[in-house]
Amino acid sequence: MPFILALDCGTTSARAIVFDRAGLAVGSARREFTQHFPHPGWVEHDALEMWSAQHATACDALRDAGVGSEEIAAIGIANQRETTILWDRTTGAPVANAIVWQDRRTADACARYRARGVDQIVSAKTGLVVDPYFSATKIAWLLDHVVGLRARAEAGEIAFGTVDSWLVWKLTGGARHVTDMTNASRTLLFDIHALEWSDELLAIFDIPRAILPEVLPCTADFGTTAPGIFSTAIAIAGVAGDQHAALLGQGGFDPGIAKNTYGTGSFVLLNTGARIVASRHGLITTLGFAFERTKATYALEGSIFITGAAVQWLRDGLAFVERSSEIEALAATVDDNGGVYFVPAFAGLAAPYWDPYARGTIVGLDRSVTRAHIARAALEAMAYQSVDVICAMEADAGSPIAELRVDGGASANDFAMQFQADMLGRSVARGRTVEATALGAAYAAGLQCGFWSGLDALRAHWRENRRFEPELDDASRAAMMARWHDAVARSRNWAVPSAER
Repeated sequence: MPFILALDCGTTSARAIVFDRAGLAVGSARREFTQHFPHPGWVEHDALEMWSAQHATACDALRDAGVGSEEIAAIGIANQRETTILWDRTTGAPVANAIVWQDRRTADACARYRARGVDQIVSAKTGLVVDPYFSATKIAWLLDHVVGLRARAEAGEIAFGTVDSWLVWKLTGGARHVTDMTNASRTLLFDIHALEWSDELLAIFDIPRAILPEVLPCTADFGTTAPGIFSTAIAIAGVAGDQHAALLGQGGFDPGIAKNTYGTGSFVLLNTGARIVASRHGLITTLGFAFERTKATYALEGSIFITGAAVQWLRDGLAFVERSSEIEALAATVDDNGGVYFVPAFAGLAAPYWDPYARGTIVGLDRSVTRAHIARAALEAMAYQSVDVICAMEADAGSPIAELRVDGGASANDFAMQFQADMLGRSVARGRTVEATALGAAYAAGLQCGFWSGLDALRAHWRENRRFEPELDDASRAAMMARWHDAVARSRNWAVPSAER
């Protein structure tokens, strides 16, 4: 069985990639699924549509690779994190649409939790902040707003899962209700010190333990695909949240390695090894990955909610381009941003600001501004936001990051990566595989089933595709960052309830 099948269920699309023993993709497929925005600040997915898209891409990827399911050693899963799904344990039917990680509907509830002073307890146990981003307040919202759901949950009739749990449930025909430690660590309910669900946190958010999945390491027996899913049964041997999987895919097994994945949002992770570093500069502490039940590797994370999604908005919302890939050429038609700064706070601002009431802002417009200037400003915003979190990360870690490893769709954009190096003042290294998230899921599964012998074999896989060195002088860099921060200040607290203004 010479291949691994990686499933990567992201925020806007499902991907599947077949990898060989060299860590190279030999077949792939991708399908977008519908984004639902029922109210301002709300973001939902149809969980059944996500499953359908993911299953279809898996079958498509096998066909693209020209291999059968009997040639797959194991399946690895990576997924958008924090997105919350509740379903009926008997029928397997979701009780409502999934509430996506970007969703802001619980901002006021989070403010009430913070007013009660629970944020310090939450931070100490989970490494996170009380924010709508994470799963707990989404779960509570569904329990309180779907008629009769709380009573059914307390009676053990309802299952909760992030997207990984949902996919495993569907793949195994409902035989396994499990998650991995990285996804569990994003719920506000998991103690990252004890590596288990916390009764104290469950009580704070009023969530019944009966709905929770079993927690396993990233490398474990997650079950076997049920009859009819593929032509033969395949073991599910690895699971990790997408950003943790990307850290693995970038070869970030050792302390000090930092990566940034440019997808719908961007997420910078710095491996801190066995050391749990409490952030003092607006970041979060999270699990990096775990290969054992009682031991984990930790990371500092800077979460950025909107980067690639801003390009998608220019494509779909404003019809600037027909394909997202055209943005680079459009931006390159102007020499600079024309004084335009675009803060894409469509879902509020995450690290290091944590402002759920911020909203998207474009400043500096005059009659000379063209769509090319706005396109360039959207690409530049990826870099500015990343600089904010990396500066905070270096302050928390107490040492500079020598280089930043990058992956994800936008990492293929040479203009954006050069601008990232310019604004960061550090080398930016793009690996040969931009789909590091799927590769990391494959690594987890391959380590568990013996497809790869160990981490040394995987370290040897990482190869640099291109390195971007900074070319901008310090004075220009500082001036542009200062204007960026002016723009950020104008975006903040825009959607705060009128009674609080």
